[in-house]
Amino acid sequence: MDTPTLLQHFRTHDAPLVLSRGGDLAWDDAELHRSARLSDPEGYALLALVPGVLPWQRARVLLCTLAASQDGLDERTREILAKVTRALMFGLPPAYAVTALLALRRVRANHKHTTRAVVAFVLEHPEADALIEARRSALVDCFEHALGKATARGCARLIAEGDTGSGRLRRSLLRFTSDPAAAIERVRALYAPGTYGAVAPQEPPAPLDQVGERPPIVTPTNRGDIAATLVHLYQGGPAAELRPALAGYVAEATRGLPRLAGHVAVVLDTSGSMRGYGDREWAVMSQAAALKLVLAEVCERLTTVESAEVRERLTTVESAEVRERLTTVESAEGATDLATRLLDALDTRPDLVVIVTDGYENVMPGDLARVVATLPRAGVTTPVVLCQATFTAGDDLTLRDPAPRLPRRPFWHQDDFAGLLPWLFGHCAPGRDWIRTAMLSRLEGGRT
Repeated sequence: MDTPTLLQHFRTHDAPLVLSRGGDLAWDDAELHRSARLSDPEGYALLALVPGVLPWQRARVLLCTLAASQDGLDERTREILAKVTRALMFGLPPAYAVTALLALRRVRANHKHTTRAVVAFVLEHPEADALIEARRSALVDCFEHALGKATARGCARLIAEGDTGSGRLRRSLLRFTSDPAAAIERVRALYAPGTYGAVAPQEPPAPLDQVGERPPIVTPTNRGDIAATLVHLYQGGPAAELRPALAGYVAEATRGLPRLAGHVAVVLDTSGSMRGYGDREWAVMSQAAALKLVLAEVCERLTTVESAEVRERLTTVESAEVRERLTTVESAEGATDLATRLLDALDTRPDLVVIVTDGYENVMPGDLARVVATLPRAGVTTPVVLCQATFTAGDDLTLRDPAPRLPRRPFWHQDDFAGLLPWLFGHCAPGRDWIRTAMLSRLEGGRT
């Protein structure tokens, strides 16, 4: 499974699943999903939980996972897949989940785990009553496909006659539910006359991505607590008060995250453009430094390669605990030379190189792109990615792409780190296990 390619696709390809009136299912990336699931069923499903994955891609993972046979999978993997599918069903907007479940009939998928999942959605969804009112025909279609039309209608008939727990009803329906009493009432509603014009719920009852409130007007100090504290420190604020606060914010941002069992080298652009000026002074630099501090907590080993232009101001605000885990490679004075710094980073033999920059190449524009193009011919296989620090989510990056061949992802707010870290680590071998561990923690209720 090509984790970087799959994650990039999951975050950018927003085409819907289409069910035609004739019952045909259309999705242009079906083969990509099927091959990824075949190579690693558990890892594929867990990738859908990574923050920032698009709802239609999560719907595809739900469909693919429920449609596939689980023959040959061990019990632990089956349990994980059951938890992932439940998280997706209730973490998606209901319309997306209903489309995926309707598609199961089109692909003629009806395994035991499929039945359990569909029955759970139809009868145990937190908004089941409202969904049944608004989407009755679609949910009946899903329900009857899951149980079989004759069985589903037979259960509905038994319930209408007053049956609440006969052996037949338990075998056919109630064994698939966690709340038999609620299931019985909802089956009654499912086969009752509908209410014309009822509005279906639009929002997921258990969102997979927690979206924080973003400021309507962006300033250097409202882009996350870590960056805000760094700005105050760079501006000469009281270090005795701000340093403990900084350490606390970094600890909070990384709480619950697993450790990456690998070596990451960060090329940190500390040029004048990163510092900025006027109302934006230190804004971009503080966010880049915030990422470095988070990586220092998460990575077993982190090497930083940076210019000396503003290093003195940067290193004085790092806590002693963080500095102990950092290896700093000395670099030349003056403006940042990203190409040379990349070579310095590669000399440390890391598992991954992360270039953190605003995208302005200060020395010999085009050098980074030329070096990147040369690396494969020189036998260098270390993955290199570019993280682009911006002031807002809407910055124009047209002229700020120093190496078009490199995988690139912008970030401007501390909340972006939740999706940025899996994207980063997905490019290196140790990162695959990190993503799996992080998403399993998330699945079990941990904060990631």
